[in-house]
Amino acid sequence: MNKELLYRIALTLIPHIGPVQAKILLQQFEPEEIFRAKKSSLEKIEGIGSIRANSIHHFDDFKTAEEEMAFIKKYTVRPVFITDKEYPQRLLNCYDSPTLLYFKGEADLNASKIIAVVGTRNHTEYGRQLTEKLINDLLGLNIMVLSGLAYGIDGIAHKAAIKNNISTIGVLAHGLDLVYPPQHTGLAKDMIRQNGGLLTEFRSKTNPDKHNFPARNRVVAGMSDAVIVVETGVKGGSMITAELANGYNKDVFAFPGRVTDSKSGGCNYLIKNNKAVLLTEAGELLELMNWKETPRQARGKKQKELFIELSADEKIIVSILKEKETVHIDEINLRSGLSSSATAAAILNLELQNIVFSHPGKRYSLQ
Repeated sequence: MNKELLYRIALTLIPHIGPVQAKILLQQFEPEEIFRAKKSSLEKIEGIGSIRANSIHHFDDFKTAEEEMAFIKKYTVRPVFITDKEYPQRLLNCYDSPTLLYFKGEADLNASKIIAVVGTRNHTEYGRQLTEKLINDLLGLNIMVLSGLAYGIDGIAHKAAIKNNISTIGVLAHGLDLVYPPQHTGLAKDMIRQNGGLLTEFRSKTNPDKHNFPARNRVVAGMSDAVIVVETGVKGGSMITAELANGYNKDVFAFPGRVTDSKSGGCNYLIKNNKAVLLTEAGELLELMNWKETPRQARGKKQKELFIELSADEKIIVSILKEKETVHIDEINLRSGLSSSATAAAILNLELQNIVFSHPGKRYSLQ
């Protein structure tokens, strides 16, 4: 395992090889094989070419990878590689999903319902109240709250989640050897203690440099089922997160504000341009996300299982769909162990029997 981890970390250190190129390489090689492959073979891979092949061929910074392994062991950090079962499966639907994540905590990175709550660092009292009420109203609904551990709306969302014993994860734009802002060190510890955690794609000794934040925001957007923008100007990280979420076909919601309030300008812009659904309270979110199940719906699911005879393949699909509200076809293929054609046939039969419902973006759920 140590040897395997060494090459996994090293893959993220190769110059000119980002998440997209790493994904291309991993379609043909195991991590260790990438470093042993002939330069001529690497050059022929579409998307790699001679410059990147040369970077791989001449890579020799395994010492940094070993140092990161020591850090992981010392601080009980969990490395999560893109091919691991524990890897956030929602991120697999993003073309630029991180190759390797570092996680400190006990939260389930594939929780059944995940929302991101984002907003300005310089919030108003209106923004605070909206955020706290939204999180308070999610109590007992098994919804994980994701944000960026920043000042303002991020911090308020994390604190409200902790207060209500809701699992919350902070996605960082730096390594796990520090907390930024440092004033949130105590908050970060509370998140880890209360079944949440801290997640980052950046190795230790990586500072919170400006260019890291858009990369962080894509993880926030990609891991979520829905992104909720509470209060933001027309420019800033929250707007980037909302735009990324739209690009990933995620649901985006925004709380409206006064037209004269610059700190609500971004939310109003998103709503006006049909880039976000207007949101006023948690009940609307639950209804629009189909997370509000009535007792009749629950009974209906049980009755269908009692009276319909399922094939072995169909039973596998149903068992996977029982775990989450919606599941992407890539995750179904990965977890079922079935061929793509067998999966497609089983899903089609389940749809015809009104057991499975097809959502946009190749996602499926039980009816």
